Amino acid sequence: MNMIARSPIIAWPSELSDSLPLALWDAVSLAEAMGGVASGDFQVSGVEIDSRDVMEGDLFFALKGEAMDGHRFVDAAFAKGAAAAVVDRPVSGPHILVDVTSSPLELLAKAARIRADAKVIGVTGSVGKTGVKEALFAALDRASKGQAHRSVKSYNNHVGVPLSLARMSARARYGVFEMGMNHAGEIAALAAQVRPHVALITTIAPAHIEMLGSEEAIADAKAEIFGGLEIGGVAIIPADSPHYARLKEAAERQAGATVISFGRAAHADVRLLDTVTAPGGGSLVTVDMGDRRMCYTVAAPGEHWVINSLAVIAAVRAVGADLGAAGLALAEMEGLKGRGARFEIAAKGGPATVIDESYNANPASMRATLAQLGATNARRRIAVLGAMKELGDFAAGLHAALAEPIAAARIDYAVLVGDEMAALADELGKSGLGALGKAMPFAHCRTVDEALDALTAFGLAGGDAVLVKGSNSVGLGKLVAALAGKDG
Repeated sequence: MNMIARSPIIAWPSELSDSLPLALWDAVSLAEAMGGVASGDFQVSGVEIDSRDVMEGDLFFALKGEAMDGHRFVDAAFAKGAAAAVVDRPVSGPHILVDVTSSPLELLAKAARIRADAKVIGVTGSVGKTGVKEALFAALDRASKGQAHRSVKSYNNHVGVPLSLARMSARARYGVFEMGMNHAGEIAALAAQVRPHVALITTIAPAHIEMLGSEEAIADAKAEIFGGLEIGGVAIIPADSPHYARLKEAAERQAGATVISFGRAAHADVRLLDTVTAPGGGSLVTVDMGDRRMCYTVAAPGEHWVINSLAVIAAVRAVGADLGAAGLALAEMEGLKGRGARFEIAAKGGPATVIDESYNANPASMRATLAQLGATNARRRIAVLGAMKELGDFAAGLHAALAEPIAAARIDYAVLVGDEMAALADELGKSGLGALGKAMPFAHCRTVDEALDALTAFGLAGGDAVLVKGSNSVGLGKLVAALAGKDG
């Protein structure tokens, strides 16, 4: 009987990630990271600080603040499926017992950053940081087949950043973290936790100028992100900014930092060559990166998104990820809720379009979105504009200055919401800004309910485009929700 020789079965090739835990955290690693004591053996799949948002398998941090103690909500967190809690007193469910529940979140964030063999990108800027963060995540998640991580929503402060870090899996290949600030020194503290390989500043504009006093001071505060750069890191800055030289100098002070700029300027490393309106909306963009050129589509409309896309391309290339995946992600990415999402509502004679920019507003973003409204093909263009906050002594002048972009966008009707809008109302009341030299029709309202009444009285019709934009504290999200639920 002939025996057929067979090769031994070849073992499946292993990768370093095969030895990493599947769970986000287990009791042993949690206790070690936070210097606490575990009540027993358990695993968690998420991290949460708000009991209302707890999902099954989460680790709930019972944070203590000036007005609220998270320990009051431990039972509610367990009822919603929390696998364990971080507490400063024993509880009946699985837990990690620590001395104080605020600093352990930062300790867990530090442990997460150390264990993850991921390329990390930090994003800040006066305008566009959340959109750029989301676009980067979409590009890197596509390139890595689901192994990218980012801070959700606008979790960009002293609690949101460590929370976002603590949620990063050991298996993540990329991490994208947004950092925000109101005062000098805040970005430095956040960047020290994130320790990015790539630090990106979208733009500098007079947001939070009330706290900082000048755009130069804002630029310096944003440039604090470079202090957290890993050795040999990359700083990405806007070439078209009047503060370009200031940002470049700040970045170059960091040992070994490479500076990459983006924009229209001739000296930009990622330079816009051409942009045209894409057939289905958005823009067709061509960029020059020095050694190569790239053409791609940006689904989100507006000149500001064209420039944002250059920053995304620069960061994707800086971490060595797939530029083709980035181009596809930009082509598919739709506007975010409160930050450019568009939807249709029923109106008299047909559908009207609502542009939801209700989450935030500052002078630069107001100008950008008003220009976007002006470029929108519409029967009539209506702008519902909420007050811009944290402008201090500059508020009246910066609000009044919006009359120029409103006129340039050929707005047919404006609804102004908030006391700070009085300066713009005075400016719009002057002759010459509207059609045929007449004063432009507008309503100045104190509340969102009054604004909704004014919009209803004006009467939306088929083919209208309605921009809703203001600082989040004005509450225009309520007006957007009311419009989304209208029957006509």
